[in-house]
Amino acid sequence: MFDPNGVGIANGNIFGFPVTENEANIVIIPIPWDATASYGKGTSDGPKAILDASTQLDFYHPKLEKAFETKVFMTEISEEWRKINAELCVSAIEYIDFLENGGNIENNVHFQEVVKEINEAQNALKANLKEKAINLIQQGKIPSVLGGEHSTPLGLLEAIDTQGNSFGILQIDAHADLRKAYEGFEQSHASIMFNVLKNCPNMERLVQVGIRDICQDEIDLIENSKGRVKTFFDWDIKEDLYNGKTWAYLVQKIIHSLPENVYISFDIDGLKPYLCPNTGTPVAGGFELEDINYLFFELIKSGKKIVGFDLNEVGTSEDSDWDANVGARALWNLVCVAEKFRRN
Repeated sequence: MFDPNGVGIANGNIFGFPVTENEANIVIIPIPWDATASYGKGTSDGPKAILDASTQLDFYHPKLEKAFETKVFMTEISEEWRKINAELCVSAIEYIDFLENGGNIENNVHFQEVVKEINEAQNALKANLKEKAINLIQQGKIPSVLGGEHSTPLGLLEAIDTQGNSFGILQIDAHADLRKAYEGFEQSHASIMFNVLKNCPNMERLVQVGIRDICQDEIDLIENSKGRVKTFFDWDIKEDLYNGKTWAYLVQKIIHSLPENVYISFDIDGLKPYLCPNTGTPVAGGFELEDINYLFFELIKSGKKIVGFDLNEVGTSEDSDWDANVGARALWNLVCVAEKFRRN
């Protein structure tokens, strides 16, 4: 019997909860993938690191009564995809180094094949995830993804889109991720939201929070989106706070921008870098974890419905499990938010 006051038991499931996939109301699909990461590698090991750290948490939650009774299950981390990713990362690192030293892929057949191979692998990964997610949705479960890099949840978002109901995305991130086929990768970690806008016609509105590292093409896309993309830039949020507005006030503005059905996409680099020092592309600025938790629970209080979520870009280090510890707590809060909605 599970003891919420006892020592965490590493039973193979997230948080050590004694729940099977059939029993679960919330199912997390881990994806050990970071082949397109263009700066720091290691987020492919994030799911395993978070799983290992998750049993060290305590399971009282101030916003959710008897949170430890939440029926959440994490599927097995695919060893096959972990190996494929590791092999492709070797080629990807060489290719990115080639680009950074002024190389032109149009004149290099070898790297054209590398990009083609990674794109084909990601299409297979996306199709596999989409099929799993549709099955979970049909069973009435809340589906989620634990990355890996931020490209990983595209199949889940496409699965949600196939249900035919309009929905919005609440994206917590340092980056807009609106680049088209960045570095030739059709499903780059920097292209996830570009691909969602293109592939998910029922995605009514993308609301981005904390963006602070962005290129001109992405700014142009936002400005020309006719309101489909609403971005709360980190610099504007900070200026409002400096001028006396409260985070509570800004949170209500963010929530008001979202439709009834909401998918949460949480890139850990939306937080302050000291909370995620080994993430793929850390950026100065950002939030405390409690800032984001407050936003998520106010979202539920407002009556919004959670249709799915992801957590991604949690890095790893041989010297410290800090990233995994913070990642496990971020995941726990996402699970509790989803469970709060489900119970309501």
